[in-house]
Amino acid sequence: MQAAVVPAVSGSWQVKDVPQPQPGPNQVLVKMHASGICYTDVHETLGHIPGQFPRILGHEPVGEIVAVAPDVTTRKVGDRVGTAWVQQTCGRCEWCQRGKRMFCPYQKSTGIHLQGGHAEYMPMFADATYLIPDKVSYEQAAPIFCAGYTVYSGLRSADPKPHERVAVLGIGGLGHLAVQYAKAAGFKTIAISHSPDKDKTIRELGADEVVRDGKGLAAAGGANIILSTSNSTKSMVDSIQGLRPEGCIVTMGVDAEPLSVSLTDLLVKRMRVIGSSQNGPEYLYEALDFVAQGKVKTMVETYPLAEAAKAYQRVVDGKARFRAVLTM
Repeated sequence: MQAAVVPAVSGSWQVKDVPQPQPGPNQVLVKMHASGICYTDVHETLGHIPGQFPRILGHEPVGEIVAVAPDVTTRKVGDRVGTAWVQQTCGRCEWCQRGKRMFCPYQKSTGIHLQGGHAEYMPMFADATYLIPDKVSYEQAAPIFCAGYTVYSGLRSADPKPHERVAVLGIGGLGHLAVQYAKAAGFKTIAISHSPDKDKTIRELGADEVVRDGKGLAAAGGANIILSTSNSTKSMVDSIQGLRPEGCIVTMGVDAEPLSVSLTDLLVKRMRVIGSSQNGPEYLYEALDFVAQGKVKTMVETYPLAEAAKAYQRVVDGKARFRAVLTM
C-alpha cells in the first residue's frame, strides 16, 4: 500500500510503498478515505513528541472497515468509522477503571505507538472506533476526531451555565470549530482575533462579536469562559483581562513559554485555569452529532495522498485555512 512516511526526526515526508497491515486481535482493518493533518503532526515530525522512526503519522483517520478480526463482534465490514488519539489502554489501572482512559500511563496512541492514518489502509482497535453518522462526509469527519473533539471537550469541561458568554482565542484550525460549537450549544460567542481579514468569515461561523485582545473583550462585556486555541502564551495571558469574575480559561494550545497568572486574578476574580485535550467518548459522539445536524462545518483544504508533503508544508507554514485533509 501507499503511505506518507516520516523517515527520521525532521525528515521530509515521503509517499512510498509499505507492507499492507492485517487486523490483529480486537482489531479491524480500515480502508482509509480521509486523514486530517494536525499541527501535532509537526511536533511529532520534529521529534518534540517521542516516537520511533520511520513512522506513519495521522491521528484524524476515517474510512470504511474492510476486514475484522475473528474476536470482533461490535463492528462489521462496511462500517464507516474513525478513531481518536487514545486507542489502547491497560484496562487495569485506576484511571481505566474510572472510565478515564486518557490518563492511563500505558496507553498506546494513534500515530505514536501505533500506525497513523496517512496511508491507504490502517488497523484500528475495534473498541476505540466510533461510527460516523451517515450524513457526515469523510472529509468533514476527519478533523472532528482531533480538532473538533478537543475544542468541544474543552467547552464541556468548562461547564458553562445558561446565559453565560464564551470567547474563543485564536481563529484557526481549532478556533473556527470552537466558535461554531459554542454558538451551536446556545451561548453568546465572542471571537478574539488579531487578523482583521478573518472578520467576515468569523461572523459567518456564528460569532456575535469580534474583538482584538483582552482589553477589547473586557470592553465588550467580558466572557465567563475563554477557549484558548492559540499557541501563544502571551495572547493567553492578555485575554485574561476580559475574563469575568469566577470565569475559566481553557488552554488547548501549546507553547514553550510557561503560563503566568497573577494571584490577584486567582484570588479576587476567583478564576480557574484548566487544560483540556480529548476527554470522555461522549464528547466525541456529541461533536460528530453537531456536524450531522448541520450546525458545525469544518473548513478544509483537501489533498490526495500523493501530495502529503505539500499539504504538510502548508500546515507548517500556517497557510492552511483551516484544516488540511489527505484523501485516499
